[in-house]
Amino acid sequence: MGRRYDPGRRQRIIDAAMRVAAGKGIAGLSHRSVAAEADVPLGSTTYHFKTLDDLLVAALRQSNEGFARLVRERGVLRDPDADLPAELAALLGEWAAGGREGVELEYELYLAALRRPALRPVAAEWCEGVAEVLRERTDPVTARGMVAMMDGICLQVLLTGGQYDEAYTREMLTRVLTPARAASPRPEGG
Repeated sequence: MGRRYDPGRRQRIIDAAMRVAAGKGIAGLSHRSVAAEADVPLGSTTYHFKTLDDLLVAALRQSNEGFARLVRERGVLRDPDADLPAELAALLGEWAAGGREGVELEYELYLAALRRPALRPVAAEWCEGVAEVLRERTDPVTARGMVAMMDGICLQVLLTGGQYDEAYTREMLTRVLTPARAASPRPEGG
């Protein structure tokens, strides 16, 4: 019997890997567990993804695309008259509202780059992609600072089990955008 043509198999394997990682963590991810979840032969997972790192790269790319899509769809970020900190804070709120489990999975994949060098370029793509959009409204250094601020706020919410605070995020992003001299009170007598 010949090989059956299955153009969606690769995508089903990626989706299955994300479900396995969401349920068991990255430590529970194996070609075998993904093949079982995707209901495909084990050889299919290794055919499409030679290593687990290859599979994790594909999963992280897909995860990044979800956030990138939110950024692209929010055309107001390119509007020079829009309140950039408010828009970004709302955007993060939308993303967080998509479900804690999904956000946790995205961060677990993102942070896996600490131990898996193959994932580092993909994690960097996410940072650079968001900063690129923000550079349309500010300078490159400030754009990087805003990405770091958003990343840090989201990570703190996840690690502490807290709730996302849109007003706080807006205030912090406003501070990043405000020149230091204007944000700092002048010393008395100065």
